[in-house]
Amino acid sequence: MKNKPTSAPAPIFLLLLLCAFNFSSLRGQEASFIYGDALPDAPELAARENYSVGVRTMNLVHKNQPDVLHFKNGEDPLYDRPITIEIWYPAALKQNEEALVSYEEVMGTAGDTLRPLIPFTFKGRAKRDAAPVKSDGAFPLVIVSHGYVGSRYLMTYLTENLASKGYLVVAIDHTESTFKDANAFQSTLLNRSKDIRFVLNQMAAIQRTTPEDPLANLIDANNTAIIGYSMGGYGVLNVAGAGYSDGLGSFFVGMTGGSKAISVHLASTPEYQAQKDQRIKAVVAFAPWGMERGVWDAEGLKGLHTPTFLVAGSQDDISGYEKGIKAIYEGTVNADRYLLTYMDARHNVAPNPPPVASLQPGLHIDEYYRYAEPSWDQRRINNINQHFVTAFLGTYLKKKDYSKYLAIPENSNEKDWPGFKPRSSTGMELLHATPVN
Repeated sequence: MKNKPTSAPAPIFLLLLLCAFNFSSLRGQEASFIYGDALPDAPELAARENYSVGVRTMNLVHKNQPDVLHFKNGEDPLYDRPITIEIWYPAALKQNEEALVSYEEVMGTAGDTLRPLIPFTFKGRAKRDAAPVKSDGAFPLVIVSHGYVGSRYLMTYLTENLASKGYLVVAIDHTESTFKDANAFQSTLLNRSKDIRFVLNQMAAIQRTTPEDPLANLIDANNTAIIGYSMGGYGVLNVAGAGYSDGLGSFFVGMTGGSKAISVHLASTPEYQAQKDQRIKAVVAFAPWGMERGVWDAEGLKGLHTPTFLVAGSQDDISGYEKGIKAIYEGTVNADRYLLTYMDARHNVAPNPPPVASLQPGLHIDEYYRYAEPSWDQRRINNINQHFVTAFLGTYLKKKDYSKYLAIPENSNEKDWPGFKPRSSTGMELLHATPVN
């Protein structure tokens, strides 16, 4: 009787080897994925376009601002408010020059002993301080405002993507509202709108008065969109015309011990009514916070006339859905507006995917859930956001016809949405309403 073979037959061995190779290959592909890359089922407009992307950091100072964190003796002291911004722009790279950057970020929250600050890095598809393109004229300006807490790097999947499509994109680090310097909430309530307006004016000033800046000729501040997530959504809606309620004003006075600095943002005040900005042509608000807390009333919402694209999770337990984000959609009756809803998603419909660093054992679960959605792949949400933001901004800032992607059936389960791979547009709803006037 012949001895049994002590090793697997060649075909089985080759099969095992092939499986091991494929697994290793898949791990390599996962490691090479960068936030914003298109998945196989990404909708059509998620793909990057023709421009290489440059990125630079700029430090600004907003002088003589009310310091509501130190209100006393009946007045707000003034301080010079530092604001760091990150700018992504169409860049002129040499042939075969790699566009790759490392962003330095932190997990945790300043002052939180249970969630201490932990530095980490992640990669993006941009070139640090690359030379901007020279011959294509100015590009529409897009300003991005993060959540509380957050940072200017919270949505790089979108900022880089828009720059590749011919936008100059500026993301703000809102002082006293970032992971690194989080402070009492009254600063965020007051300063979101002020920071956004200030950055818009600063970019316009570069365009107008600083011709030696390499970006000066790229900025079209008269053709601006503002994008905000959570407290950023709270801010951009106000800047665009949705004045806050007197109820918020009273709450702010009580919270600060007497400061009335927020009156400049209230719909009822002459200071706010004088701030309408014709340069802002479009608004994107991801999970905007405040409606459930009385931040807006019916009259305040009527002040919004700027085209607006709202994005929400139907189970948002931070901003609320029916009485929160959907109520904003229903109340902004004077705006051409959309509401994209991810069914069964919660609040995190805007940020990058969870960083690999958040998967470390022993970390607080909220380091992961600061980014992740329990029922959705965050990379999938990112691709869908890229698609619809491209269509929306392209319509209102570039005057292109994207109606194919926006004039679609409300319920994505009933029929494949245009631009989506067959059978891939499930679990979403897109509502659209036109102004009453």
